[in-house]
Amino acid sequence: MNYMQAETILFVITAIAYLASAVLYILFFALKKEKPGEIAGYVLLGAFIVHTVALIVRSIGAGRLPLSNQYEFATSFAWGIALSYLFFARKKKYRALGTFVAPVIFIIIGYAAMQSREVNELMPALQSNWLFIHVSTAIISYGSFGVAFGGSLMYLMRDRIHETEFTRHYFPDKERLDVLNYRIISFGFLFLTLVIVTGAIWAQKAWGRYWTWDPKETWSLVTWIIYAIYLHLRITRGWRGKKAAWFAVIGFICVIFTYIGVNTWIPSIHSYA
Repeated sequence: MNYMQAETILFVITAIAYLASAVLYILFFALKKEKPGEIAGYVLLGAFIVHTVALIVRSIGAGRLPLSNQYEFATSFAWGIALSYLFFARKKKYRALGTFVAPVIFIIIGYAAMQSREVNELMPALQSNWLFIHVSTAIISYGSFGVAFGGSLMYLMRDRIHETEFTRHYFPDKERLDVLNYRIISFGFLFLTLVIVTGAIWAQKAWGRYWTWDPKETWSLVTWIIYAIYLHLRITRGWRGKKAAWFAVIGFICVIFTYIGVNTWIPSIHSYA
């Protein structure tokens, strides 16, 4: 069995495990039973570990990091969301957040499954050490925004959840959830800034210009501006609550459009990823 066959098997196991985790989290949320949520957390962690091994195997088989085409970035994007969730929501108090994040991970991994897994030679513009720096910061940034998106959806639904002993244990109150989303977005914004800065430096080295107003560059800037407005209004005017949550939702929609929409519908020099 070669590396690519092994990676395919590991990818399928990963996708099934993420789906199982999403279903278990939904059952936990709907039935208000502790056991499905506890199992869901272990399944998600297991999926993340297998996913990590799959990415390592692909890296060995391809002879490079898996960061250079639609399939590779999509599976890495899903990995980044899982990593961010496991880091930010590791406390039992935030277990219900998995109900809103795990389905997002599965949708992204599902998108990856629809892309070509073929390993191609890197085009000259990608044969640079900046590839790892630029794309890895994007994975961390987008992954963080994915978790904040799930947290914002949960915040918008929080008023509809009846307060019980169960919810007090596993559902963060609105104030705590609002602060968590703010911290996650601040972290993601820092890395999104690094994405744009490193991309500009790389562009100058590859094409002789720091900025070309390419559609992906433009939409990355739009996304950065949306999150910058969110942080500015929160710091200067104390924006919290539903307004902040909706800003986070809109920001992640821009993230998805920057990645999938631009690549699918708009000609771009970044169409390979």
